[in-house]
Amino acid sequence: MFRTFNASNTLQNELTNLTNPNDGLAGKMLSYNRANRQVAVLCNHQRTAPKTFDKQMEGMMEKLKNKKKAIKDVKKEIKTLKIQYHERGKSVKVKSDIEKKKIQLARLEEQYTKLEMTMTDKEENKEIALGTSKLNYLDPRISIAWCKRNDVPNDKIYSKTQREKFQWAIDMTEEDFEF
Repeated sequence: MFRTFNASNTLQNELTNLTNPNDGLAGKMLSYNRANRQVAVLCNHQRTAPKTFDKQMEGMMEKLKNKKKAIKDVKKEIKTLKIQYHERGKSVKVKSDIEKKKIQLARLEEQYTKLEMTMTDKEENKEIALGTSKLNYLDPRISIAWCKRNDVPNDKIYSKTQREKFQWAIDMTEEDFEF
């Protein structure tokens, strides 16, 4: 009983401290996992790092490098198009191409940020078992209320089976719930 209270209380406090409402979905999920990680540390839910961990991180580093290169290339293309735009008498087609490249750049930068956050989360979770505390020691109403407050779909926190198990909490919890 004390373990459940301490775990739930810690989660509530950490979510309040870590969550930035201006973050995107990836940032909010990183905050949630960091709060859950504090609970797992409190409850001593440890695990050994997966054998494939280093290989997975290498793959993610390679993706990160490729994204960075793609961002650099698109920025160069935008610069070149802007020069063409001013040299060729402000062509409508060139202006349209610049806008398309700016949209592409924004998308690439968003993907880069999301990948960075995923890598950080994966590294921090290497030796911590988050599932044990989430399923056995935390009041699910805290997580559901947090999801509702922060516009995070609850399927990002709980699997289908877990959502079925905690359906009572999903149905009854309002976004202003505090533990």
